[in-house]
Amino acid sequence: MIITKKALPRRTFLRGVGATLSLPLLDAMVPAMTALAATPANPVRRLGFVYIPMCSYIKQWTPPGEDHLTELSPTLSSMAPFVDQLTVLTNLEIKNAYPGTHATSNAGFLSAAKAKWTESSDYYLGTTVDQIAAKQLGAATRLPSLELAMDLLTTVGQCDNGYACVYQNNLSWSSPTNPLPAEAHPRIVFERLFGDGGSAADRLAELRKSASLLDMVGDAVSSLQKKLGSGDRLKVEQYLDTVREVERRIQKAEAETTDSHMPDLDRPVGVPASYADHARLMFDLQVLALQADVTRVITFQLARETSTRTYPEINVSEPHHPLTHNGGNPEMLAKVAKINAFHVSLFAYYLEKLKATRDGDGTLLDHSAILYGSGMGNPDIHDHVNLPILVAGGAGKIKGGRHIRYAEPAPLANLHLTLLDRVGVHIDAFADSKGKIKELVEPLPL
Repeated sequence: MIITKKALPRRTFLRGVGATLSLPLLDAMVPAMTALAATPANPVRRLGFVYIPMCSYIKQWTPPGEDHLTELSPTLSSMAPFVDQLTVLTNLEIKNAYPGTHATSNAGFLSAAKAKWTESSDYYLGTTVDQIAAKQLGAATRLPSLELAMDLLTTVGQCDNGYACVYQNNLSWSSPTNPLPAEAHPRIVFERLFGDGGSAADRLAELRKSASLLDMVGDAVSSLQKKLGSGDRLKVEQYLDTVREVERRIQKAEAETTDSHMPDLDRPVGVPASYADHARLMFDLQVLALQADVTRVITFQLARETSTRTYPEINVSEPHHPLTHNGGNPEMLAKVAKINAFHVSLFAYYLEKLKATRDGDGTLLDHSAILYGSGMGNPDIHDHVNLPILVAGGAGKIKGGRHIRYAEPAPLANLHLTLLDRVGVHIDAFADSKGKIKELVEPLPL
C-alpha cells in the first residue's frame, strides 16, 4: 500500500501480488488534494459516450413539446428517475457523415469528420472528442481513456459501401490515422482496471491461487481500514463489495461458458449469455473505473452498426439491422421501438448506479456528462439528420429537465464543443461546430 502522508493522497493504491486496486474519493484524502484532484469546490468531472446503432424509431423517441421536459416519449420512459439531469436534443446532424452509410454513422459520431473513402489501410478520419478530453483529463488518471464495446470486432477489409471496417468498428480515434480498438470482454476490462502488469498467464495463476482480486490485496485493505474514520471505512467496504460482486459475475460467466460453443459469434466466450447481463456488467465496470478515478473518459458501443443481433429478452426474434429497413411497416417499426426502449433501459441502469454512488459532496452522476445517441437519423434511408441524442448528468453545472428542439438542423459538433467546455476542456471550435449550446447551462424561464 502507498501512503506517504497523514492525509491520504488521491492516488492511493492497495497493492497485492499481480493486483493494484485504486480507491474511491475518501474524506481522509481531501486535505492532500492538488489542483487536479477533487474537492467539494472543484469536483472531478467525467465525460462519457454511449453509442447505439441504426438510430431509433424517431417518432417513439422524440418527447412532445420543447423547453421544459415535462413529458417523456415511450422510448425514453425509463429515463423518468433522471429527468432533472436529462436533456434531449432534437434535430442535430452530422454533415460530414454523408454519403449516408453505417460506417460513416459510427465514424462521425465522435469525430464529426469526413471519413476517407477507402477499403485499405490508408484510412483517415479525425481526432474524436473523447480523445481531446482525454489529453487533458487523462493527465491525472492511470488510464487516459477507456474504450468498450459489446461485440467482437474481428472483421477486416470492406464493411460498408467501400469503407474500411475500421470506421465501423472504432468509435474512438486518438488521431486521424489511429483508431483505438474497444474491448468487449469483462475479464480483460477488469484486469486492465485492477491488474498490476505482468503477463496474462501470471495474473491468471495468481487469481487461481487466491480466487479473487480482493484476496490478493487483503493485507493492504486491513492495514488501510485501521487508519480511516468510520465514514471512510463504510465507503471502502461498499466499494470493495461492488468490486467483489462484479468479479463474482465475471467468474460465473466464465464457468458457464468454458469450452462451450456459443451460437452468437459476435459475443466473446466467457461473457454472460444474456445480452442484458453482459451490458449491465460492462456498465458496472465503468462505474468502478469512474469511482476509483482510474479514468475520467469512457466510450461504449452498446451495439454495432449493421448488427444482426436478436433480442429474445424482449421477444424480438428478428435481426436488428433488417428490421430498420422496413419501408414504414408498422409491425417492423414496433419491434425497432422495442429494441430502442430496451437499449435506453440499460442506459437507465447505468445512470441509476452513477446516481447511487457518492462522490465528494455529490454523486458520480452529478459530476459526469454522458452523451447517449447515434450517428444515423433515418436508418431506412441512411441519413444523418435528426439524430436521437440525449445528455445525462450535471458536470459543469449542466442544466437538465429540458428538450432542446432546433427548427433547422444544427451540428452535433456544437454539443461536443459544449460538453468539452463543461468538463473543463476549453477549445475554440471542434470539427464543423458553430458555437456552444447555451441552453445547456442557462436556466429556463419560468
